Amino acid sequence: MQSTDRSPLLEASYVLPIAASTPQLRELTGYLRRLSRQVDEVIVVDGSPPEVFQAHAAQWGSHVRHMAPQFSTTNGKVAGVLTGVHAARHDRVVIADDDVRYRAAELGRMLDLLDRHDVVRPQNHFHPLPWHARWDTARSLYNRLGDGDCPGTLGVRRNVLIQAGGYSGEVLFENLEMVRTVQAAGGEEALALDLFVIRRPPETKHFRSQRVRQAYDEWARPGRLAAQLAILPLAALLARRKGLAGLAGAAAVAVLAAEAGRRKAGGAKVFPASSALWGPAWLAERGVTAWLALGTRVFQGGVIYRQGRLKSAATPLATLRREVPLKQPLRPPLDRSGSGSA
Repeated sequence: MQSTDRSPLLEASYVLPIAASTPQLRELTGYLRRLSRQVDEVIVVDGSPPEVFQAHAAQWGSHVRHMAPQFSTTNGKVAGVLTGVHAARHDRVVIADDDVRYRAAELGRMLDLLDRHDVVRPQNHFHPLPWHARWDTARSLYNRLGDGDCPGTLGVRRNVLIQAGGYSGEVLFENLEMVRTVQAAGGEEALALDLFVIRRPPETKHFRSQRVRQAYDEWARPGRLAAQLAILPLAALLARRKGLAGLAGAAAVAVLAAEAGRRKAGGAKVFPASSALWGPAWLAERGVTAWLALGTRVFQGGVIYRQGRLKSAATPLATLRREVPLKQPLRPPLDRSGSGSA
């Protein structure tokens, strides 16, 4: 298949799940038109209210496949992703949140990796960079030192995910759940720390609302959660024994560690030199929000997500390796009268 300018379209499906309270025409229309000239199939799975769904359909329906979710999950994003993956014509599927912005070269690299791997985890970076995006960039820098960041986009082989029975929509950390499910099904992951994909930063209000929820994700990785719970006690102990000089020394070490993450795998190309300086502030925040996440689990039974509450952050890989071959079918389609494909 070819695009209108005769350049070949990438043989892949791009799935974008969305659920918006107001139409996202200004934010997405131009991007979706550009994608439709680059990728053979663009699928928007829209869980928005009927009036917003219809506004999106009127603007996007001529150049993307616009449809409603066909499954019901507590984490609605998973229902959107699975709907799109099942509908996709191609085995190579790029899944991305509505704030992710791929360019042609990045899409090409992603698809090349999917030729050799079953799930691909690239590296998001914020653009533009308001203060809260710089703050949250420190999280990515520290993640790059370990087993990588969890971005708002993944590449996956459709057949592997479907043969695994999909992945759970009853967890908060849905991207990690997908990666683990593919691995449990025998698939191979590519951690592409040098595949940099732009992500638009959230509004400041939304950023603030994410602080405890992001900390709650670490229930899926108990070692990290334990380390983050230790930040405040260790800081208090250091202050008691060494005073401000001790805290200043710890902050300097935190900056150096963040800088190592910035430089790893060519990250200095996209992360500004000042990024590492935000590391101590992010660690202090996580030291507080880790304890708030613990309280949310113990006293509230989980974190609120849209109209539901999710207790589990993600399923342990060992559990998935036992259960994936026995996964139950997805719940039946939702009754969404007034909505449909467009």
